[in-house]
Amino acid sequence: MKKFFNEDLIKILISIVLFISSLFIEENEIKLAFLATSYAIISTGIYINAYNHIKKKIFFNENLLMIIATLCAFAIANNEEAVMVMLLFQVGEYFSHLAVHNSKKSITKLMDLRVDTANLLVDNEIVEVKVKDVEENDILLVKPGEKIPLDGVVIEGESHLDTSSLTGESKPRSVNKDDKVLSGCINKEGVLTIKATSTYKTSTAARILEIIEKSPSKKADTEKFITKFSKVYTPIVIISAILLTVIPVLFGQKFKVWFYRALVFLVTSCPCALVISIPLAYFCGIGRASKEGILIKGSKELENLQSLDYVVLDKTGTITEGVFEVTKVFPVAMKENKFLQLAASAEQYSLHPIALAIKEKNEEKLLEAEKYKDMSGKGISCEVKGKKILVGNEMLMKENKVMTLPISETGTVIHVAIDKEYAGYLVISDKIKKSSLRITELLKYIKKELIIISGDIESVVQKVAKKVGINTYYAEMLPEDKVDKVKEYKKNGKVLFAGDGVNDAPVLKISDIGVSMGQVGSDAAIEASDVVIMKDDLSKIKTAIIISNITKKKVIQTIVFALLVKLVVLILGALGLSTIWMAVFADVGVTFLCILNVLTILWKKLDK
Repeated sequence: MKKFFNEDLIKILISIVLFISSLFIEENEIKLAFLATSYAIISTGIYINAYNHIKKKIFFNENLLMIIATLCAFAIANNEEAVMVMLLFQVGEYFSHLAVHNSKKSITKLMDLRVDTANLLVDNEIVEVKVKDVEENDILLVKPGEKIPLDGVVIEGESHLDTSSLTGESKPRSVNKDDKVLSGCINKEGVLTIKATSTYKTSTAARILEIIEKSPSKKADTEKFITKFSKVYTPIVIISAILLTVIPVLFGQKFKVWFYRALVFLVTSCPCALVISIPLAYFCGIGRASKEGILIKGSKELENLQSLDYVVLDKTGTITEGVFEVTKVFPVAMKENKFLQLAASAEQYSLHPIALAIKEKNEEKLLEAEKYKDMSGKGISCEVKGKKILVGNEMLMKENKVMTLPISETGTVIHVAIDKEYAGYLVISDKIKKSSLRITELLKYIKKELIIISGDIESVVQKVAKKVGINTYYAEMLPEDKVDKVKEYKKNGKVLFAGDGVNDAPVLKISDIGVSMGQVGSDAAIEASDVVIMKDDLSKIKTAIIISNITKKKVIQTIVFALLVKLVVLILGALGLSTIWMAVFADVGVTFLCILNVLTILWKKLDK
């Protein structure tokens, strides 16, 4: 890329020297030779681009407009203007491409997660290998200052990690033995020995980079409109320029006067400002979001964020921390340790946070579970030592005609039945995130309301909803119930659903915008959702909406400014009051100003 810019700059400088030299030459033939050489050097790229477009059967584009305009200027002996128009156009293109390149470079730096090599431990010796050659369960050594090459688990050492590239969080995170670490984080101090839990292709960094690289292909509706507009607009401009010359001449007007006005019209009409700056605006928006720890999959998703009607939130792991602990064990007719052993044995294959809490509370050896059945949204059914065990919510008990005790506990109640006889219950508690207490601030940025949907019992959901200030909530919802409820709201407007990205994958898929919370490294989260919050912080939804609003505002400013300037110069040109120099400003100058305007998205202060 650097070489490309150097070659372009050299061509521009040589062309400028030849053009300025021609102004001091009186001999017409020599003067023309200097101008023709200057024109040939500066316009080669434009002719090649136009030819490549024609090969692809794209006959009308801004390159063709510039070629027609400058050749016509030569035809009426406006040689200096012909060269100057092409020269200014290329200077403008050079600075425009430089601005675009630098913006992409800064965005890439924000997501600079790639690691090319890793320190592989083989027989207590360090061997430097390519990251792509490392396999799962390989042991890696990460020295201070190095990036962690692959997702893994610390087996030796302690340190602090810079996770800012992943989460946007500037505060280093402490890691010790048995802690999980993610690729792309920077080891700040101690030496870490890590057991790889991913390959290069399945690592968090690789998946994030893939999404960032693919994001420009998912175009917003505004981008699609500009692309279609340009295809129709360019032939209309060329035909209009021809008519602007022919019609006045048929009525006895001077050919040269109206031919010159047509040239002004052609140069003014180039759609470069819109074609370059609008896609760049969305790219900058996605880059700014990544800096804030928000991964947005494409410009279409970024655009949709600014026109939401409803924000629907899952409770567990989204509003609450999703880190459960057993706060009460109440067996009916057996010892507490045996009761816990039975419940944990039934839950041994489940990865649900509640199951993990029960297994962590149990201190006895797990018993073998047979005929295991995980009923999503209800609980577990299995056989342990020939007895049918049910572990789950009240809905599961009712389905199996098990009578439960009347319970008024703060937290999630998990019932246990043995051979359809009630055996007792456990109470699981979960804390509300600090960021969730400010969730009602989102009402400022959406048109209608905030809603909670949860599979938990009504008393628990009601308490959480009241504490965070949300009036509308739905409890005891199965995954299919959540899908139906979101579909119901979609009939009345655009819906954002935020969930944990694993259990709520179906709802994430059918929402207008699916947001996964606090699940960095989860395949289900990255695949199912449109937006991934890299840090477990609900307030980032508001940040994403603000960035979307800023981006949309810049896009509208760009469109209005570009079209307004062009319209004014076109009218002046038709009246004979503007020159080709003004036309060049209306094209190249406006393009450059529009690009500078959209680049401010990268550093504009956000409303916190």
